[in-house]
Amino acid sequence: MKHIYKAGVQPDSPTLLLLHGTGGTENDLVGLGEMIAPGAGILGVRGNVSENGMPRFFRRLAEGVFDEEDLIARTAELGEFVDAAAAEYGFDRSNVFALGYSNGANIAASLMFHQADVFKGAILHHPMVPLRGLELPDLKGLPVFIGAGENDPIVPRRETEELASLLSGAGADVQTHWERQGHQLTRTEALAAAAWFKSQA
Repeated sequence: MKHIYKAGVQPDSPTLLLLHGTGGTENDLVGLGEMIAPGAGILGVRGNVSENGMPRFFRRLAEGVFDEEDLIARTAELGEFVDAAAAEYGFDRSNVFALGYSNGANIAASLMFHQADVFKGAILHHPMVPLRGLELPDLKGLPVFIGAGENDPIVPRRETEELASLLSGAGADVQTHWERQGHQLTRTEALAAAAWFKSQA
């Protein structure tokens, strides 16, 4: 997968897996990642799916309607890529935090839905429920930050609440941060994610 990598400042620094929204690139969330976790390693990945020339991490059939077969396959592909990147670059695979926005947050959530120890924690900006009807793995104690907009036209409030409930039900420690905004990622939401991340250290 097309990507960028920057090592953390210390051998025990966490690595942030940066997962962009529709139309983004592997560089989109670098500034956000550096703000949230100064000194962390950065692994920015570009989605392998193209929707009218816009990179995505998996196909969709319509706005908010996912191609579930493709999502499952792409989830496995991304998980294998992170494993391989850890071996190639020498970062600690057990100290990886996901940082995703929109489409990227959705595939990060899908990874958590499929694999218990895929992340040490996750920051999900404006995610949806990736799949329904799955029995989630044991996510006991997994810290998850969800940023959401009260007026998000793409992700209704009930969708955010359902995802938080599913993750909590599997044992994750979920904190949901609400903005009186839409689908855009605001500075105050980013600052809240940074404060949350600092509290995990």
